[in-house]
Amino acid sequence: MYHSDILSPPPHGHDVHTPPESCPALVLNADYTPLSYYPLSLWPWQTAVKAAFLERVDIVAEYDRVIRSPNLDMRLPSVIALRQYVRPSSHPAFTRFNLFLRDKFTCQYCGAHNDLTFDHVVPRAYGGRTTWANVTTACAPCNLRKGGRTPAEAHMQLHSRPHQPTTHSLQENGRAFPPHYLHETWRDYLYWDTELLE
Repeated sequence: MYHSDILSPPPHGHDVHTPPESCPALVLNADYTPLSYYPLSLWPWQTAVKAAFLERVDIVAEYDRVIRSPNLDMRLPSVIALRQYVRPSSHPAFTRFNLFLRDKFTCQYCGAHNDLTFDHVVPRAYGGRTTWANVTTACAPCNLRKGGRTPAEAHMQLHSRPHQPTTHSLQENGRAFPPHYLHETWRDYLYWDTELLE
């Protein structure tokens, strides 16, 4: 269960009076790397608390926000780590989202980032298949311009050839697209703002 940019956590320093619904937990694998960078692996507070009580995760960091029940006061987890390592699949699912992520949300013909769709490089009318190796990200205007032709027939140049990505390569691409919000306790486990040392 991943959520990204659909929750609106509080500004820095305002955890105490924040609704619990705005306090998601960053989920790390047992090696303390995020399960997913894009979308960022976040769990709602209820899921995180339940997993902690079932001893499926370790609480790594907490919000200032406290929830109370008749016999318990508990600070909400902001970072949790799975106790058992989840091995990522080596071959990601062939979905529109993963296709766009492979191509960094960029039209492979003109470089546009808006109005994206997908294009069969070898048109289906020519026997082209709907596979990683024949489908590329294209903006709607380029898709319309190319029509049912090959790039050569349409005099359009592909920036990169379609290929089967690995899960690792997609996650590396995802690190270039940080979420709109990063709680300060998440930053040690994410690398968008990390200064590289020589």
